[in-house]
Amino acid sequence: MSFNANPDSLLGHLIELRNRLLRCVVAVIIVFACLAAFAQEIYHILAQPLMAVLPENSSMIATDVAAPFFAPFKLTFIVAICVAIPYILLQVWQFIAPALYSREKRLMAPLVISSTLLFYSGIAFAYFIVFPIIFGFFTSVAPEGVTVATDISNYLDFVLKLFFAFGLSFEIPVAILLMVWTGVTTRAELAEKRPYIVVGAFILGMMLTPPDVLSQTLLAVPMWLLFELGLALSRFYQPATTEKTEEKQEDSL
Repeated sequence: MSFNANPDSLLGHLIELRNRLLRCVVAVIIVFACLAAFAQEIYHILAQPLMAVLPENSSMIATDVAAPFFAPFKLTFIVAICVAIPYILLQVWQFIAPALYSREKRLMAPLVISSTLLFYSGIAFAYFIVFPIIFGFFTSVAPEGVTVATDISNYLDFVLKLFFAFGLSFEIPVAILLMVWTGVTTRAELAEKRPYIVVGAFILGMMLTPPDVLSQTLLAVPMWLLFELGLALSRFYQPATTEKTEEKQEDSL
């Protein structure tokens, strides 16, 4: 005996949510299976910014017996999630799209795409710009007689924390557009609070990055510039209440 739930009922929505979550899990597993054979090469690519500035006759080390095996596969699994993000967001979009108005769909689709690209941009900025600077600085200030030999697991945790911090901070323009669109605040109010937001960017940079001024500054300055970008783009987004009023007026005509 088969049971078919009404797609418009609560049970129908829960079943659809379960199916889409399963699709996301399967997508991550498939990508991970494809990348698992290249786990060592993927970790080698991640280690390049540090390896390039290590002193001669110095290398990374593994203080845990299982670290040489688990660290590359841990990184590969996280890379699989990042690669699968577009598909995961597609599943999220297909789940929530039926509940949105036509204007909301036109606004949300670009935000979903741009948020994905911005997250990838934050990771790329950290890898190509920030890592060479901070690793070069850290290795150059090592006391005389101290050999720099970073543990591979500690290095992985360190760079993943920075990837998350920069990827999240690059979402600031999207967050500003959403706040203006939902009516939480206005563009004028955000502009008036600019000095506080700049200070907040440096405080947030201090909280999200390791305890050194260099990496904090390298995160805080892009956050401030991204705030200015979001502020400039927010002039093209009307509050949701205004859009609904306009839509009702169009329907009444």
